[in-house]
Amino acid sequence: MGDLGIREAFSAITSEALLESLMVVLLATGLIIVIQKLFPRIAVKLGGKPRFYILASVPLLRLIIIVVTIIVVVPILVEPSFENMVAIFGALGLALGFAFKDYANSLIAGIVTLYEMPYRPGDWIEVDGQYGEVRSIGTRAAELVTPDDTVVVIPHGKLWASLIANANNGTDNLMCVAEFNLAPHHDVSRVMALLRDVAYTCPLTRTFRPVVVVVSNKPWGMCYRLKAYPIELKDQFRFISELTAKGASALASEGVRFVSVPVTGNP
Repeated sequence: MGDLGIREAFSAITSEALLESLMVVLLATGLIIVIQKLFPRIAVKLGGKPRFYILASVPLLRLIIIVVTIIVVVPILVEPSFENMVAIFGALGLALGFAFKDYANSLIAGIVTLYEMPYRPGDWIEVDGQYGEVRSIGTRAAELVTPDDTVVVIPHGKLWASLIANANNGTDNLMCVAEFNLAPHHDVSRVMALLRDVAYTCPLTRTFRPVVVVVSNKPWGMCYRLKAYPIELKDQFRFISELTAKGASALASEGVRFVSVPVTGNP
């Protein structure tokens, strides 16, 4: 079996077979384009949890279409005998194994990603210091859009060796934290109540989710962390800014002073 088997496998290829294969590939490509264009629009209109499920189905459907296309095209071009299949896929696997080792690693990780779903389109994740929204998931990599509107391409191979922080994990709930560092000697209960009121009166707050104020004592004063959920995930940074600005104004009206946190480590 070897070169002779491969030549025999391709000896049955005709112009009609090539044309038929091309039509199948074009049909599959058109179907993938329609899914990639149509599904995100439907997801935006539906919103909520259905949005995440629909967005997550796009890479899975694309993978299914590619696999089905290969299964359909190969018998058209090659006589589907056992010997031919062994020759073709053996040679193809050997060539791809050497030429696209890193690509194959990311490709396998992409399949694992579709199964385990550590992140999905619409999730806000952080990988290797890059934080943003997952815009799309391809067979090799995921596209991340940062708050500065920069597209970061993350190979799925990062799944093997990197920590992935997922802020909303396939839901429409994303906790935001506004931090206040205050001088000591003030009414802690009053400050906590003020910060809770700031969150509940903010028009961007998802009020049916819990609002929590956590306070800790530091050598330089008191650290307050106001935790709440925005209505829209895309408004998270504007939401934190609103909480910070309104909280600072409310605390200033009570005469509570802010402090600068000392920088640790060697300069």
